[in-house]
Amino acid sequence: MTNNRLYAGAALGLVLVAALGFGAGRMTQSPPAAAPTTATAAASAAAPNDTVELDAAGIKTAGITIAPAAAGELDTAIAASATVEATPDAEAVLTARAPGTVTRIFKRIGDPIRAGETMALVESRDASAIAADRAAAAARVTLASKQVARERSLLAQGVSPRADYETAQANLAVAEADARRASAAAGAVRLSGDGRSVAVVSPVTGRVTAASAKLGQFVAAEAELFRVADPTRLQITASLPPADASRVRAGDRVELTTSDGRTIEGRVRSETGVVDPDTRSATIIIEPSAGGSLLVPGQLAQARIFASGGAAKSGVMVPQDAVQTIGDRTVVFVRTGKGFRAQTVQVGSRSGGLVAITSGLSAGTPIATVNAFLLKAEIEKNEGGDE
Repeated sequence: MTNNRLYAGAALGLVLVAALGFGAGRMTQSPPAAAPTTATAAASAAAPNDTVELDAAGIKTAGITIAPAAAGELDTAIAASATVEATPDAEAVLTARAPGTVTRIFKRIGDPIRAGETMALVESRDASAIAADRAAAAARVTLASKQVARERSLLAQGVSPRADYETAQANLAVAEADARRASAAAGAVRLSGDGRSVAVVSPVTGRVTAASAKLGQFVAAEAELFRVADPTRLQITASLPPADASRVRAGDRVELTTSDGRTIEGRVRSETGVVDPDTRSATIIIEPSAGGSLLVPGQLAQARIFASGGAAKSGVMVPQDAVQTIGDRTVVFVRTGKGFRAQTVQVGSRSGGLVAITSGLSAGTPIATVNAFLLKAEIEKNEGGDE
């Protein structure tokens, strides 16, 4: 009986110990993590992935150009295509002043030539006729001069009336007028000394840039035979939309970039103020102020005209290709250590291929310019869940 009571007490003690141990374990156990709420999950899904990882090799393969955001005056830089030309008084088209046959050619393309120098001779029947008229007019002047001298002598002797002397003077005046006309005609066709050819003479100093004349060729009057230009006297013409042209002023600074990457300074000489009805653009005349010797007539260049009319405050300018739109955000892609990050910016006006950044970007920050749209496409693809 006593043993049974002992066994029952031991069993009850074991049950109490087990219960106490379980309760302590429940009290010291960490609470389970709370399940994410619906709002938290939605916010996580809506957070944009603004980074694109891309190493230097990938950037080169994609053709992405990186350049620092430039500081400058907003709304001033106007980009335009420009053409290098000789000034109007430094280029000449040389023609034959009378129809005939080319008998002599003294200059070829590329040869230097001075103003007043003969380039070719054209033998012409018209030249012979003009030479004959000039000789006949000169002979009539000689005859009339002698007649005046004779009548003057007779009048002094009282033999001839004054009327005869005055008639002789009138005849001399007519003959002299005819002689001046014949001489002017000979000069207009540039009659040569042989009396049967007209000379093709350069009115400017420069170099021969074109030569279509050939020996023995018959040419019509005023047919183009040569072109001459002075390569040191140049001007650059640029065509601008009317809205941009209205902001350009004479004296505005211009940066010219040639096809080989050289930069040449220039100034706006004038603007026409008239819109061409065919091209719907206005012409700006630019004069190179430094490095003009690097330019040649006919060369193409890119011009950046820093217009002084309507200039705004200083700020940051980036190429138009650098600005992209993702959803309702306007961004530029800033270079990072691992690739690029889309940075939201506020943009101002756009002009001549440049965009003014009013906030969100500092001058000097390296950004993607050319082919930045590839980075935008990559972000949009990742947001679509393709990866």
